[in-house]
Amino acid sequence: MYIPEHFVLSARDEMHAFVRSHPFGQLISIQAERPFCSHLPFLLDDEGRLITHLAKANSQWQTIAAQEVLVSFIGPHAYISPTWYSSPGVPTWNYQAVHVYGKARLVTETEALARIVAAMTREQEKALEKPWSMVYRDGLLEAIVGIEIEPSEWQGKSKLGQNRGAEDCQQVAAFLRQQGETEMAEVMCRANSVAEGC
Repeated sequence: MYIPEHFVLSARDEMHAFVRSHPFGQLISIQAERPFCSHLPFLLDDEGRLITHLAKANSQWQTIAAQEVLVSFIGPHAYISPTWYSSPGVPTWNYQAVHVYGKARLVTETEALARIVAAMTREQEKALEKPWSMVYRDGLLEAIVGIEIEPSEWQGKSKLGQNRGAEDCQQVAAFLRQQGETEMAEVMCRANSVAEGC
């Protein structure tokens, strides 16, 4: 990923937090000499591995174990008009993204698959009053393949107007809020250490 110096997100704990708060990613590998992508929820476990599962009907699992894969996560993003700046600018798009490279390992053993599904479900349903219990477990587990990715490289990019001044940040945040992009406005203000007017 191309990352200009002022947009680098390098702290591992920040990237971990980002993945945990934006767990839906793209699993990218090469299949039949072409990039192949599956859109999946991921769990970052306590050992720093990315955990997910694929449907057995998805052929990606058949070739994934022998290669390095890329998992791409995207956070809040929004179009930024140059008319929102107090000084000259160009149209752009602000966003946050984390890329994780690593080797994938297949998980096919029933109890290990059950642990993956249980852990992922627990994470996503922790705020629900009545979380789902693994009913129809056997049929579910027979239809999936677990994936564990041991990261070899983390890349983070936080392109949030850090190359512009506080006044521009405040104005852009105000326009973003008018567009309903509240999360993007808040993330920009934090990244640029702007509190007043944000």
